[in-house]
Amino acid sequence: MPIAQQRIRCIAIREPGPPSVLEPAHQAERSTPPGWVRVKVAASGVNRADLLQRRGAYPPPPGVSPTIPGLEYAGVVEEVGDRCRLRAPGDPVMGILPGEGYAETVWVPEDQTIRVPLGMELVEAAAIPEVFLTAWDALTRQAGLVAGESILIHAVGSGVGTAALQLAAVSGALAVGTTRSPEKLERALAMGLAHGVAAREGWVEQLGALAPGGFDVIMDLVGAAYVSANLGLLAEGARWIVVGVPGGSTAQVEFRTLMARRARIQGTVLRARPDHEKAALARAFERRIVPLFEEGRLRPVIDTILPAEEVSTAHERLEASDSFGKLLLRW
Repeated sequence: MPIAQQRIRCIAIREPGPPSVLEPAHQAERSTPPGWVRVKVAASGVNRADLLQRRGAYPPPPGVSPTIPGLEYAGVVEEVGDRCRLRAPGDPVMGILPGEGYAETVWVPEDQTIRVPLGMELVEAAAIPEVFLTAWDALTRQAGLVAGESILIHAVGSGVGTAALQLAAVSGALAVGTTRSPEKLERALAMGLAHGVAAREGWVEQLGALAPGGFDVIMDLVGAAYVSANLGLLAEGARWIVVGVPGGSTAQVEFRTLMARRARIQGTVLRARPDHEKAALARAFERRIVPLFEEGRLRPVIDTILPAEEVSTAHERLEASDSFGKLLLRW
């Protein structure tokens, strides 16, 4: 059958709503533009942004389908467009997307692809791009975390949290984490978390006792609900970087505390960045971070791998905060 007549399996949002609105669908084949590659997807990652898009609260950038969610993939290059020099058919790659990642085939700018670590299964590699790119960019490139510093990671049992924990260890920083689940805390401690605190009564005081001088970096994956706590836990010259806001996106900030600590608050997101920034991040990640997976110093943390058709179950688990690490959809 000619390629132009083929149809590609995907997962679509029937209408904004609960996980049940996700359903198997098909999209039309397309040609591969110059500088882009076509990838046969082994697995797609599930992220909180997908939940928001499913509810109609997080539209994708212009030109990206609002009905097909998905921000990351791993697979094999099937075709390269004109002017491609980095990849060839058969190359295993992974990466992030602005959307349309819940599909058995995706098209990606070649310079935004990342090679899969040698010896790693493709499905396993799908747990890397979104969380490790986000955590590495936030901690190293923006917050400037260095050896000997302390970092507080909220929601340490999440995908980005487990990635940040590992990257902090590689950098030589002391990592402390919070989570509402004692079970997740135990698993994070087994992964090398120096200290863990369950976000229950008295948790802010426990953190204050662990770091009387405050934390050099706070990686905030919660948002507004933890603002007052974070202000009291800032070290002199601290960097507080906001990566996720499931606990709310609006809060009052006591600026005098921020001023007195000479601290800064910074927000970050990957999806809305221009293509040249995503390409630069992908190239730097491939050079500096992929080898750490090959050396065994980093590893993807996977909670569950489900068939793509069971995407509603994946969304239900993520909404309930039942998962530790990544949820993946296998094609």
